[in-house]
Amino acid sequence: MDNNYVAPPYRIKMVEPIRMTTRDERETLLKQAGYNPFSLRSEDVYIDLLTDSGTGAMSHFQWAALMQGDEAYAGSRSFYKLEKVVKDITGYAYVIPAHQGRGAEQVLLPRLVKHEHMIFISNMHFDTTRAHVEIAGARAVDCNIDAVLDTETYHPFKGNFDAERLVNIIKERGAENIAGIIMTITNNSAGGQPVSMANMRAVHAIARKYGIPVLIDGARYAENAYFVKQREDGYQHKTIREIAREAFDLADIFLMSSKKDGLSNIGGLIVIRDDTHLYNECRTHIVPMEGFPTYGGLAGRDMEVLAVGLQEALEEDYLRHRLDQVRYLGDRLRDAGVPIQYPTGGHAVFVDCKKFVPHIPFDQFPAQAVVNQVYLESGVRGVEIGSFLLGRDPDSHQNLEAPLELMRLTIPRRTYTYRHLDVVADAVIATYQQRNDLIGLEFEYEPPVLRHFTARLRPIKKV
Repeated sequence: MDNNYVAPPYRIKMVEPIRMTTRDERETLLKQAGYNPFSLRSEDVYIDLLTDSGTGAMSHFQWAALMQGDEAYAGSRSFYKLEKVVKDITGYAYVIPAHQGRGAEQVLLPRLVKHEHMIFISNMHFDTTRAHVEIAGARAVDCNIDAVLDTETYHPFKGNFDAERLVNIIKERGAENIAGIIMTITNNSAGGQPVSMANMRAVHAIARKYGIPVLIDGARYAENAYFVKQREDGYQHKTIREIAREAFDLADIFLMSSKKDGLSNIGGLIVIRDDTHLYNECRTHIVPMEGFPTYGGLAGRDMEVLAVGLQEALEEDYLRHRLDQVRYLGDRLRDAGVPIQYPTGGHAVFVDCKKFVPHIPFDQFPAQAVVNQVYLESGVRGVEIGSFLLGRDPDSHQNLEAPLELMRLTIPRRTYTYRHLDVVADAVIATYQQRNDLIGLEFEYEPPVLRHFTARLRPIKKV
């Protein structure tokens, strides 16, 4: 193991107590939650790695900014402060806030769907994006490189588009039927994997040739820029801000859940380069869906926090420690023989549950079984990124089989210590040692949309 993990570039000023439950308590709690950790109360979770969305710690600069929030319904000065920061980072002309990323998606994506049978193409759609694509009447098509499916082999940019396949999809479907190309950076469903600048340039060139808009789904764009700086030739001496700006220059629209690389507890963004018509359409629809265009579902204090957090997330010292924490947990698991997506990504360690529990079929949700067992072992809450999350085919309604069955151990920003991650590693390793005893799950209740958030499950009885 490489022990060169950087110390946190901050010191702790405030703490939040957490409580360890007993094994007997956790067995009862998990059953009450329908074997779905989303339904656990946070007070019953010891270390919470469910998501990095809005779960990080704010800096004292952000807390100070929060007190300056202008809560005017229209024309809030907090909006104009946020707008200036976003324009400075992206170089785009138009900024609309939303309450979070899915709020931005529900406003923007339907504006790009002009007729029936349109598709969006992505390096990998995440759950809410796929859902909003389908709600808008389109279909989601993934176009990832094959390397992402080989979790054991190193590839510096597993999040990349397959550019050759992208061209083939456009030719097969017709450019007029492509609503947009969504570049997700980093690529969450692939394991938090980065996308290279060379790949972004290639996708941009293809999109320009066929007249298709490019969207950056950039919840973790700063982490992606750090990977580019570390791994791609020609970027070692560029700043994170410079690399991010180059990425934005290769797209037309930027959608963001700012609960990630905005270092805020709530918030989202629609940012449009120069399409005045699209901006006006989104501005019109933001009002009934999210709120007035100068607050978009956010309090003024939240916009103040976000204006500071967007800038802090571009600091290299912060990003180095952020990614080192993820790498530390990944290294501990790999050293114990636990199969993970390698190399580790920017915000989480993704455990390969197809290899972890190969005896559990996809429609019995192997990664969910592993997630539940880790909670029983330790009170650590992870999340399934696999067939349970992927859901059903919107046309046939059959369960879809995910190409990867992953347990995501998502590290909140500036929140846990390396010692907390040791507890996580110990729990996953203990679960791995009893993996042959794990059993699959079936539905007790299945909601029709984004089922993994609120479904209830039960263990399949052994025959």
